[in-house]
Amino acid sequence: MSTFTLPAELDGQVLVTGAGVSGAGCARMLAELGVKVTVADDNETARLRLAEACRVAHLSVEEARERLGEFSLVVTSPGWNPKTPVLVDAHLAHIPVIGDVELAWRLDQAGAFGQPHTWVAITGTNGKTTTTAMTTAMLQKSGMKAASVGNIGVAVGDALQSNERIDILVAELSSFQLHWSDSLRPAVGCLLNVADDHIDWHGSFLEYAADKAKALLANVAVYGADDTAVIEQVQRLEASRQFADTKLVGFTLGEPADGQLGIRDGMIVDRAFGEDTNLATAEGISPAGPAGQLDALAAAAMSRALGASPEAIAAALATFEVSGHRGQVVHELAGVQFVDNSKATNPHAADAAMRGLDSIIWVAGGQLKDADVSDLVRAHAARIKRAVLLGVDKQVLSDALRSVRPDLPITLIEATDPEEAMTDAVSAAAEAMAPGDVVLLAPAAASLDMYTGMGQRGDMFAAAARNLEPAGGENNDGA
Repeated sequence: MSTFTLPAELDGQVLVTGAGVSGAGCARMLAELGVKVTVADDNETARLRLAEACRVAHLSVEEARERLGEFSLVVTSPGWNPKTPVLVDAHLAHIPVIGDVELAWRLDQAGAFGQPHTWVAITGTNGKTTTTAMTTAMLQKSGMKAASVGNIGVAVGDALQSNERIDILVAELSSFQLHWSDSLRPAVGCLLNVADDHIDWHGSFLEYAADKAKALLANVAVYGADDTAVIEQVQRLEASRQFADTKLVGFTLGEPADGQLGIRDGMIVDRAFGEDTNLATAEGISPAGPAGQLDALAAAAMSRALGASPEAIAAALATFEVSGHRGQVVHELAGVQFVDNSKATNPHAADAAMRGLDSIIWVAGGQLKDADVSDLVRAHAARIKRAVLLGVDKQVLSDALRSVRPDLPITLIEATDPEEAMTDAVSAAAEAMAPGDVVLLAPAAASLDMYTGMGQRGDMFAAAARNLEPAGGENNDGA
């Protein structure tokens, strides 16, 4: 690493709260730079292991609270709630509290990893991972050294310390990471959409949305122009004059206005970085439907902000395949597609998964976490051919559907064994399917009532779909 001057707040004792993956990465990075580090965690095994590996001091969380006056800065793991007593105490004592991304940003700007990198920050309630991967693909097709980092790919700190230089960090960031960032100003920032999520952590929807909107404090701010909550945040930041030096770029499924990217005559059109420039076809994008188109529009806007050519954007979209459980077609049988969108763990994500589909056999259910599904079912009930519901909150979904479509065929899966439940669900869906239908796993709910995670849920859906036999049996030769 090149010689550089440590930021003033690191010239003292730094407390890292949390000995998990994020905390360990921060402690390791700081220790390698010669910073005096103490790790606080109530998991004694984890903190001892980290202390030994990085040669840093360690404390319990309560001990850290008692000795807060010794520290000049607190670096917290992003999942730690702001109401955690040690963080509240630090705030009251006027000790700065930052997160892992903010730490990496400050060190990078100080030259800890050579010439400061170009940062792209991407957030939203849904679509972050796909948009991040699309943006990286577009930049790479343009010949740029870009990599997906943050909650996709490698941790930001690890990417900065990589032996092979990465010029552009395309970072998928959570609302937690943005909450603990106060000076982050990427070259390009993007807010895709905002819907109810993590309200228990942030305290309110407005606080959650405001933390998400920190991504827009960038040289170029890309925002979802079709999303009312996003527009409200853009207007709030404009009113507070925080966009004085920012270029605002919207993206929309409709005809683009000046300063926007949108869709016209089946083409993605750029009216922000060019005059009615056709970038790529809007058809055949993975994932299919409006959700994939919105992700592509956002990715194209960010890539154009960094100089990507129309040819590179078109080439990236032509070969891009969505990653697992985010709208993959996992099986096709008798003119029916089976789509795994197990990542749709809230109603907003399920809404995005359903848009653009005409005849849906909906496989849904799990832990709704008190989420309101009424808007979701009102929007899509007319196009749902049958609902197959499983999991702890299946009856809540059933009642919501019945209130809108009393005639809708609904199958409730009673099995609680994860594999048996999904096999039963897919079998029930298959009984109703006809050519042109889509059997869609878009649960609108979390998975931990039955599954180890949304990945296992999606994998079991795909396996059950592939085990289905064609009508009449595989060996029916008509004899």
